[in-house]
Amino acid sequence: MRSVEEHAKVVSGLLSPSPAVVVDLSEAAGLVLAHDLIAPIDLPPFPNSAMDGYAVRAADLTRFPITLPVSQDIPAGRQDTGPLAPGTAARIMTGAPMPSGADTIVQVEKTDGGTETVRIDDAPPAGVHVRTTGEDVRNGAVVLKAGTVIAGPQIGVAAALGFASLPVRRPLEVLVLSTGSELVTPGLPLGPGQIYESNSYMLASAITAAGAHATIAHFVADDVAEFRARLSAATAGIDLIVTSGGVSAGAYEVVKDALTGQGVEFAKVAMQPGMPQGAGHFGSIPMVTLPGNPVSSYVSFEVFLRPAIRAAMGYHQLTRPALRLPLSRPVESPAGKRQFRRGVLDAGAGTVAPWGGPGSHLLSWLAGADAMIVIEPDVTSLAAGDHVEVWLLG
Repeated sequence: MRSVEEHAKVVSGLLSPSPAVVVDLSEAAGLVLAHDLIAPIDLPPFPNSAMDGYAVRAADLTRFPITLPVSQDIPAGRQDTGPLAPGTAARIMTGAPMPSGADTIVQVEKTDGGTETVRIDDAPPAGVHVRTTGEDVRNGAVVLKAGTVIAGPQIGVAAALGFASLPVRRPLEVLVLSTGSELVTPGLPLGPGQIYESNSYMLASAITAAGAHATIAHFVADDVAEFRARLSAATAGIDLIVTSGGVSAGAYEVVKDALTGQGVEFAKVAMQPGMPQGAGHFGSIPMVTLPGNPVSSYVSFEVFLRPAIRAAMGYHQLTRPALRLPLSRPVESPAGKRQFRRGVLDAGAGTVAPWGGPGSHLLSWLAGADAMIVIEPDVTSLAAGDHVEVWLLG
């Protein structure tokens, strides 16, 4: 039986780093910058005012109050600003270019707001409220490093520097396929012995949340030929295939029957839920086969696939944020396998409580959990107050 760490290494080894692609700024959010972003200009590119007010020479402010003629009006965007004549003031707006000769901005609140002449009642020291060239970013500086996850602030600074697009790691294209003759598409009536197919929707959502693109292939019955044909028809442009179901030790295990000796290795992993696993290649395409019980399938994704997908796409944060928190009530655990139990957090008390039973079919309890409690294989009993590793699912 494999350890969790051994199987995680197998899965992560299937995926190569995603290639760099160039995307519009509007499409870059959530992706990882592929190369350092070098500033092509200074930011700000010219000295400008940080306030609405008046640009003056500090040497002209010999007393307060003082009245100066207003020699020019400088709105933001003006391109023909002239030098400031000694003994005058220029009315100026936030972001407008400083006239040469001016070294001080007097905010409008310290004046009478005049347009022909202005009475100045007080002023800050020279240089205050003046944004200097390159104060934020210098031309040639590394403004964003490769590996940065792009969000609003990163898009903002890229746009401010004139970039219309960014080089990012391309999101992986992942095909999701569930198997089982008992499955029915949600929205259709159920017949005897049938259940609604949920794993592909759940896994596709989790894959998307991890940063990749998911495509759901219609599920297949427990038929080896149909399974192989469905895969062959749907793999163009796919970087990774993820299946659920058909990997256990019983009869009618279609994934195992179709792929054993065909590029996919099946193994038992010392974990619960999620013991039956498979990983390898379908032709040249990496493939990970997950168990069919929904909680087993989701836990397997979190343990093995989420880190592997995110590593291939260049993310530094591969797994869920983890804490060590005290239990609010005791937990019993069978020996020999790492347990991944659903949990709920009590933020006020700073504790975590087990949530629902360990059954891998108890999907509603998974939906109600906001944490996963990790219990090591050699631990069989935990008391209230004992600290455990907790993965935050929210």
